[in-house]
Amino acid sequence: MDELHSKDVDWEEDFTIAEMFYKKSVSEMKVVTFGEIMLRLGAPDYLRLNQCNQFDISFAGAEANVAVSLANYGVKAEYITRLPKHPIADKCISELLSYRVDVSRVIRGGKRIGILYLETGSNMRSSCVYYDREDSSFATIGEHEIDWEEVLKEADWFHWTGITPALSESTYKACLRAIQIANRLGVTVSCDINYRGNLWKYGKTASEVMPQLVAGSDIILGNEEDCEKVFGIKPTDFDANHTEGCIDQAAFLSVCSQMMTKFPRCKKMVITLRGAINANYNTWGGVLYDGIKLKESRRYDITDIVDRVGGGDSFMGALIYGLLSFEGDDQKTIDFAVAASCLKHTIKGDYNQVSKEEVLALMMGDASGRVKR
Repeated sequence: MDELHSKDVDWEEDFTIAEMFYKKSVSEMKVVTFGEIMLRLGAPDYLRLNQCNQFDISFAGAEANVAVSLANYGVKAEYITRLPKHPIADKCISELLSYRVDVSRVIRGGKRIGILYLETGSNMRSSCVYYDREDSSFATIGEHEIDWEEVLKEADWFHWTGITPALSESTYKACLRAIQIANRLGVTVSCDINYRGNLWKYGKTASEVMPQLVAGSDIILGNEEDCEKVFGIKPTDFDANHTEGCIDQAAFLSVCSQMMTKFPRCKKMVITLRGAINANYNTWGGVLYDGIKLKESRRYDITDIVDRVGGGDSFMGALIYGLLSFEGDDQKTIDFAVAASCLKHTIKGDYNQVSKEEVLALMMGDASGRVKR
C-alpha cells in the first residue's frame, strides 16, 4: 500500500482533466436574464380601458418571463433588475420566488415601478398596450450599479432584450457592459431584438444602439418587423399586415443569412412567424438557421387566443432550454420553442405556466385539449 502511495500522482492535474470532460446537466446550468419588470394592469373581459372600474393585476417583463419559463423547465434562472422599496415591489419579488426564480441580487432603489396598461382586443379590434415607465427604478439604474463580474462568474448563459437599451442611456450602458463581460468570461449570450419604437426617447435610435449590442450575441431572435426597422433587413414580397395567416417560412432564409453576415458572432438566427387573421386567431411558427440549414417548425392555428402578451418571451425561454437540452438537434429545438409559445397563448398573464411534458405532448401531436385523468 505504501509503495502504491509513493508514486508521484498530480491529483490537481488529474482533477483539472476530469473537469474538462465533465458535462453539466441542464438542471445544473445557470441562465441570467436582465431587464425591467412592471406592474401589469389589464382591462378585464375585453373591456376598453375607459370602461374599467377595476383591473386584473399581475407583473410583466420580457426578461422576467424568460426566467420564469426556464425555471419551470428545471433550469437555474437568475433575474437581475432594480425595484423600489415598497410593498408592490415586494409582491413582485415574492411572485418571482414562487416560480423558483433566483432574485437574490435584485437591486432595491429608485422611486417607482413601471406600469403597463393592457387592453385586450377582440376579432378585428387590436389589443393595445400603454406604458407609464419613465423614470422608473430600472430606467434610472446606474451604469456600474451591478457587479457583472460577480453575477456572471458562474453563469452559463446571459439573456437580454432590445427593450433594456431602449429605456435610457444608463440601461443601455449597463446592458452593454454585461454583454462585454459575458463575452470575456465565455458565457453564451442571447438576445431578443424586441423592437419597441415608442420606447426610444432619450436621443438615440435603435439603429444607432442595437448593432453594437447584437454584435456580442451568440443567439439572435427576431421577427420580420425587428429585422426591418432596426437593421433594414427584410424578406422580399412580405407584408406582416396582409398574410391571411399564410407565411412562407422559407422566404426568411435571406433574412437569416443577412443577419448572420452582419453579425458574424451569431451561431443561430431564429425568427418567429405570426400570421394575424384577427385578434383572436393567429397562425404561429418559426425558423432556425445555423448558417447552413434552415429548420422550419410546423405551423399552428391558434384560435380563441386567451392572452398573446408574453408569447415571444415564452418562445425565447423554450428556445434557450432546447439549445441547452437538445444539443445538436435544431429541429427539436425549434419545434419545442414554437409548441411552448403556442401553449402560452392559452394562459392569462405574462408567464408561461406549462410543464416540459405538456410542451412535448403538443410536439407529438396531442392538441385535443381533452381532460387529463
